[in-house]
Amino acid sequence: MDNQQIEFLKRLAHGIALQFGSSCEVVVHDLRSDNPTRTIVAIENGHITGRKIGDGPSNVVLKALHSDSGKLHDSYSYLTKTEDGKILKSTTIYLRDDDNKPIAIFAINYDIALFSAMEEALHAFTTHSDPSDAAPQTIPHNVTDLLDELIDQSVRLVGRPRALMTKDDKIKAIRFLNDSGAFLITKSGQKVCSYFGISKYTLYNYLDEAKNQG
Repeated sequence: MDNQQIEFLKRLAHGIALQFGSSCEVVVHDLRSDNPTRTIVAIENGHITGRKIGDGPSNVVLKALHSDSGKLHDSYSYLTKTEDGKILKSTTIYLRDDDNKPIAIFAINYDIALFSAMEEALHAFTTHSDPSDAAPQTIPHNVTDLLDELIDQSVRLVGRPRALMTKDDKIKAIRFLNDSGAFLITKSGQKVCSYFGISKYTLYNYLDEAKNQG
């Protein structure tokens, strides 16, 4: 790998490290180094793995040095671990010459410990005590939307489309609407009658039956 290529990779590593911060280690390995135990020619945020320029290869680099180049493939977003227990999200990219032989490795290792802790904290924060599997309730913009939402909930409660509902199904839906306070909304009775295809007289009868069943 010539000096121009190394300089470009150094600049690229520096830019990525600045972009993603101190939790992002970026390493350049020269696979054509005269000393195969000192392959690192550039590293940013080496504190993550405790490595520095002039240090030796990782398992991935050793594999690249000793394996058939045709069997080597870039690897993205896999997990690795440091000696002190940090969990890293890693990516390894091989740079090849005109003969398709690997000449360098560009590696990114991101310390995800903070994100893992945040994930656990967020999970604890968003976990709720509702034992049901019901979907979160929608917060409507106005009473018209609220009535529409309550009607939709009544249909989901019954468990079958409006066209297939029996009288008992409609009574069940209307009982839910009544218990939910839907009929406190102005002109709600008219909309419920229209939706379920019943008259106002039938609605009142269903309400009476629902109250008696309740």
